[in-house]
Amino acid sequence: MVQNVKQIGPQRFRETFGRHYEQFEIGDVYEHRPGRTITETDNIWFTLLTMNTHPMHFDEQYAKASEFGKCIVCSPFTVALMVGMSVTDVSQKAIANLGWQDIKMTYPLFAGDTLTAESEVLAKRESAKRPGAGIVTVKTKGFNQDGTLVCEFTRVMLIAKDGHSVEERVGY
Repeated sequence: MVQNVKQIGPQRFRETFGRHYEQFEIGDVYEHRPGRTITETDNIWFTLLTMNTHPMHFDEQYAKASEFGKCIVCSPFTVALMVGMSVTDVSQKAIANLGWQDIKMTYPLFAGDTLTAESEVLAKRESAKRPGAGIVTVKTKGFNQDGTLVCEFTRVMLIAKDGHSVEERVGY
């Protein structure tokens, strides 16, 4: 988590998060903390909010007959948590998400598992259309409490350069 403090007046400071385009370095890996222990309620609420009706996510009797023997966490919930965990490190100063690619669910998560994530900077380049921004590509990986890879994806974002973020325009 990138946390900085800026002075906004005499003896007055404000915390700020995230990185501007210039602060990303290809090859850097950011470990996102804190982790998140997933509850049965989290999983059920997410399936209901998104109208995901697959019984593997909320019907224990159905899930007992599966190869897993119990309910599994809804995979879009895993992706959403990993994106959320990464915001303060990689996209707090983003102008826009440009896309997610190659989402892979490599191992199931279950209620009671703790998810952690990390992102590696794969590429960065200046934006051809926006002089105040650049394009950053990261690969984010999620792990359970045993260190087993459960999900990975590539994410592309348009990131503000120093002096060009919304945060700076509104004095946030």
